[in-house]
Order: sequence, then structure tokens, then C-alpha cells
Amino acid sequence: MRVLRAGARALLVELGSAAETEAWHAELLRRRDAGELGGVREIVPAARTVLLDGVADPAGLAARLPGWRVPALTESAGPLVTVPVRYDGPDVAEVAARWGVDPAGVARIVGDTVFRVAFCGFAPGFGYLTGLPEHLHVPRRATPRTSVPAGSLALAGEYAGVYPRSSPGGWQLIGTTDAVLWDPDRTPPSLFTPGTRVRFEETP
Repeated sequence: MRVLRAGARALLVELGSAAETEAWHAELLRRRDAGELGGVREIVPAARTVLLDGVADPAGLAARLPGWRVPALTESAGPLVTVPVRYDGPDVAEVAARWGVDPAGVARIVGDTVFRVAFCGFAPGFGYLTGLPEHLHVPRRATPRTSVPAGSLALAGEYAGVYPRSSPGGWQLIGTTDAVLWDPDRTPPSLFTPGTRVRFEETP
């Protein structure tokens, strides 16, 4: 890991993998809630980094972080959200062929996988979900679509995600859901927040 200064009151922790980043994010939240991080206001995960903002003593914390022992996340750690999905995406047959199963097999594999929201971005409510083993990772489409319908369940590389609103996109679309990913009147507004576990349940 590397710990970098990011301005006068922030640190950027660089890590080696998504799993390590998710574990560090959870540990930093735990220590902040326990009052061990002083005035840290924001803890923001990304693909391989965690940003801490509002650090009272950046030099001191940067010196301590490498000595922490951070346990790996267990499968049951974090709240669980179940999302109903129809496996009717236009790319489900292509994904099935890549996985060596029929389209119903895609629903079984995805339904048996416990995903975890690693970080959010791209659009309000969009979460980057990890959990698929490496041999099931699929590439982005060679030609992105100019418009992906809201509620599309999609795969790309090591990630799964659900488009919270219509937008351009190059991920492989395998299904659709009516779940509301972003609601500014809800607390929190995003259904997917970092650390949340997600199951996709097939619905007719």
C-alpha cells in the first residue's frame, strides 16, 4: 500500500486489489465510528483507493496506517439488499455463450452470487459491484450503445452494475429491474452504498 497526501487535510490510500480496498474501507469506517480518526469527515472508496478527508494530523495518520492489521471481509459482512431482476437483456445470450451455459444458466450463476458494492460513481445511484469470479468476467461491448434503458443489469470486466437512469453505456446487458436505484427523498438516496451486499433474485 501507499499513503499519499491530498491537500492540507486529506490522505489517499492506494491498495493492491478490490478486495483489499473494500476491507480497508470497512476498517476505516469502523475506526471512524469508534472515534479513532479524529475529525475525518469523508471516507470515499474507489477501485483501488480510499480517500480520507478532514484529517486533523495527516502526517501522523499516514505514518500509522501501514502498521494496521486489516482483516479480510467475511461474506456476511455488511447489509444485504435483494433486487428483483428479469433476465431479458439483449446481451444475455452472448454472456451465456462466454460462460458455457444457456441463458437460464446466467440467471442461476448471477442469482447464486453475493455481490458487494465496492464504490459508487458514473451517475447518482450507480454502484460498481464485485463478486463474480475471474473466469466469469466479460469484456465491454466493442461498440457502446448510445442509450441504455434505466434499470438495466449489466456486466463489464470484474464489475456488475445497474443503470439508475438512461444513459450511454458499453456494458453487457443481461437483465432489467424496476428497483429504484436513486431517490433523493430516501435516506440514504442511493440503494447501493459501498459495503452493501447485493443479491439479484429472478422474477417473471
